[in-house]
Amino acid sequence: MTKKILILLSEWGYWGEELVGPLSKFDERGYSVDFATPTGKKPTPLPPSLQPDFIDPPLGRSVVSTEVAEMTRKVDESDRLDHPINMKDWLPERPYTSDDNYLRKLEQYNDDFDKISDDIAKYDTMLIVGGSGPIVDLANNERVHNLILAFLKAGKPVAAECYGVACLAFARDWENRKSIIWGKNVTGHCKEYDYKDGTGFNGADINIGPPPYPLEYILRDATGPDGAYHGRYGHKTSVMVDYPFITGRSTPDSFLTGQKIVEVLEDGLTRWGW
Repeated sequence: MTKKILILLSEWGYWGEELVGPLSKFDERGYSVDFATPTGKKPTPLPPSLQPDFIDPPLGRSVVSTEVAEMTRKVDESDRLDHPINMKDWLPERPYTSDDNYLRKLEQYNDDFDKISDDIAKYDTMLIVGGSGPIVDLANNERVHNLILAFLKAGKPVAAECYGVACLAFARDWENRKSIIWGKNVTGHCKEYDYKDGTGFNGADINIGPPPYPLEYILRDATGPDGAYHGRYGHKTSVMVDYPFITGRSTPDSFLTGQKIVEVLEDGLTRWGW
């Protein structure tokens, strides 16, 4: 049976290679792919991820090859991303405790959320693509957190790249508030890769300087004493498989992340990278 993948993308800009790297591996295998965004808008690549002459400040070199830039451009100009699933319409949102008739609304919320199990059943895994955009509309998005929890409840692996890994750190059971990656080994955007200046987003004429939070510190805390964050700074790639999670550090890890997702689905890979 053909594998089916759900890919989550920010509406504030994704990094091109972090989409086309895994996507190319899925396409090679003939996997079916659905895309989703927070409000159903078409996602767009961050402009630097289309520019082979862009010099990444922390690395002091280009991180965009001509080939990958062209791959990203082709996907962006195709119709593949034109009509993503609207997560706002698909997934319910937990009511405020201050809402009138809160208990009845909470019961309805739980009933509605239970109904998405049939939708989840058709997917084999989900992937959260990185870039600066997820900082804005994915990392602290309750619907994203609940979708992750639904995949885990269904016994399905979950993958994330770069700043998309923040979603895993913040996805928590409502009762105990403990991160789902507690006790796990993960990677994600390391402190040495953070910009000191130049963090921006599509659709906003703004430069917020450095990222608003250091992802490495969050992941170190979220994994707890029995898990670990692995930045592997000084190594060309960093991808971790600690089932049911597959995590990729940053742009150079994108194709390898896709390959490891394939190996999890096809070969039963449960541990790799540390």
